[in-house]
Amino acid sequence: MVLQGVFLLIAGVTMIVKPSILWLIAESWKSNDGTEPSDFYNGSTRFGGILMTIAGIGGIIASLL
Repeated sequence: MVLQGVFLLIAGVTMIVKPSILWLIAESWKSNDGTEPSDFYNGSTRFGGILMTIAGIGGIIASLL
């Protein structure tokens, strides 16, 4: 359970700090111009990153208790 929490924590922080990495990997080929992600995409990815970070911290704490 700790390993899953650490993975969620790392993925969440990455999504918060650099959402463009996720866009390059998963979404850039779907875009017509393919230059950069939209502001809405950045915001929603950061929000998802916050939720993943919280879930990761919760998983780590729950497994240690």
